[in-house]
Amino acid sequence: MSKSNCNPAVGSRKGRAPSSLSSLAPNWSEQPSVRPVLAAHWSTLSLCSAPHVEPSFLSSHREPSRLFLFDQNIKRESGRKVQTGNINAAKTIADAIRTCLGPRAMMKMLLDPMGGIVMTNDGNAILREIQVQHPAAKSMIEISRTQDEEVGDGTTSVIILGKRNMRGIFITQFIQQSSLAPTIGIKEMFCVSTPVDTSDRSMMLKIVHSAINTKMLSRWTELACGIALDAVRIVELEDNGRKEIDIKKYAKVEKVPGGTIEDSRVLRGVMVNKDITHPSMRRLIKDPRIVLLDCSLEYKKGESQTDIEISKEEDFARILHMEEEYIQQICEDIIRIKPDLVFTEKGISDLAQHYLMKANITAIRRIRKTDNNRIARACGARIASRTDELREDYVGTGAGLFEVKKIGDEYFTFITECKDPKACTILLRGPCKEILAEVERNLQDGMQVCRNVLLDPHLLPGGGAVEMAVSKRLMERSRALTGVEQWPYRAVAQALEVIPRTLIQNCGASTIRVLTSLRAKHTEDNAASWGVDGTSGCLSDMSALGIWEPLAVKAQIYKTAVETAILLLRIDDIVSGHKKKDKDGQMGGQGVE
Repeated sequence: MSKSNCNPAVGSRKGRAPSSLSSLAPNWSEQPSVRPVLAAHWSTLSLCSAPHVEPSFLSSHREPSRLFLFDQNIKRESGRKVQTGNINAAKTIADAIRTCLGPRAMMKMLLDPMGGIVMTNDGNAILREIQVQHPAAKSMIEISRTQDEEVGDGTTSVIILGKRNMRGIFITQFIQQSSLAPTIGIKEMFCVSTPVDTSDRSMMLKIVHSAINTKMLSRWTELACGIALDAVRIVELEDNGRKEIDIKKYAKVEKVPGGTIEDSRVLRGVMVNKDITHPSMRRLIKDPRIVLLDCSLEYKKGESQTDIEISKEEDFARILHMEEEYIQQICEDIIRIKPDLVFTEKGISDLAQHYLMKANITAIRRIRKTDNNRIARACGARIASRTDELREDYVGTGAGLFEVKKIGDEYFTFITECKDPKACTILLRGPCKEILAEVERNLQDGMQVCRNVLLDPHLLPGGGAVEMAVSKRLMERSRALTGVEQWPYRAVAQALEVIPRTLIQNCGASTIRVLTSLRAKHTEDNAASWGVDGTSGCLSDMSALGIWEPLAVKAQIYKTAVETAILLLRIDDIVSGHKKKDKDGQMGGQGVE
């Protein structure tokens, strides 16, 4: 009586397996990653007796096909589930900052990992403090950061519009046709845009007011608009027909807690948080001659731990004498051009301070490279890397006043009253650091709006007016098409209505009634400037209210939002690798490389 121990899943049969069974066994050396998984099943199958019938999977596949298996630590999602997850992730991010749009915007309070507090209604400032895991959510946060770096405004609108653009049913057709919608939308925006005279100060103040009115600084709108416009005008540089406005480098914001926000002002020059190196040096100099250095006024120390062996007492005295001679020489190089003020990015030795003080020269040491560059641009000086190359043209004479003041517990150096400064400092005063940080963010938005208008002097009506105008044009274009091709234009047109809808919701008005009235208003002629008054929730002519937005900001919002929606909708598979756990329970190497 014969026995056959077979795998229950395969079953037992009488007789012997066909002779060709062993020849069909795959070469495990070619597939080492699957050998431990399938070898046991194959050996069990070979021991089973099958007199007449071969296993069906062997008879149908005579040659083993290549088999791809993911690592057991890898998580994979595919199909409609991925697209739905991306849409939900974008919706979650947009819902977090939806209430931050418009003049009735609410503020968020965030706690960072170090225990600091962030109070703001700026979309980018909120999202960069949020820790997310979903890749689509990270992409949405990234477009907010890109919007802030590119044009400095519209960080909340781009998230809300990007989320709304992802709510499409015909995803394939949406991807194919929606790339044309931003181009058409930007062309329509040019049709309703208005050129602006950048030399008109009152008009420029209205533009900045539109940006700051939705921020915390709306209580001090007149002061904030004046500071932002003056700062941008100071750093504006035009050379050979090319206009350069570098706010990040040359418009420094210094936050000093104390006082009131009304004490904030723009300095036509530079302020640094430094004091003079010697107490006997002058603290007030009118029309100073300024020298900027990128070298230390100290004896050069040997590199790589240089050792000196001294065998005689005279040798030690000689070394000290050499150091004094070197310090005296570099000080003579400076004194030769008769400056009143010396700034250096490195240190100044006590002996050098002595020589400079005897020559009635004030010295300040260890300033930042960025501050040195701003001082050079403000007073017309050139930065010298060596003292022996100093000449008269290296001296800056454009500053009108140098003084050292004590504000609070710290000393600050002021270089002001410059003749033609191309750098400035914004001195902000306020009750605490958190409020000063929010005031700085608001001022940065205002300065970016001024910069955008000066570089591209075209304006669009705010309050959702331009969104409704472009939506109307896209809907008219969709009616000229047939079939599925019209749906992408309708999807983008409906998505644009989310901006006025959010403004209406945030000010507490009736969304359906006001939005329906706005649609009806835009069917009339010459009604492209009608939008939603974010304060009262009523329909108003934005040009009459003086609510304007730069064309550059709106164009960047449309392009970024639609392109991001297309990118995320094209994803149908997500493979994520997880870290393996060691025996001790700690996280080890990556599951997939």
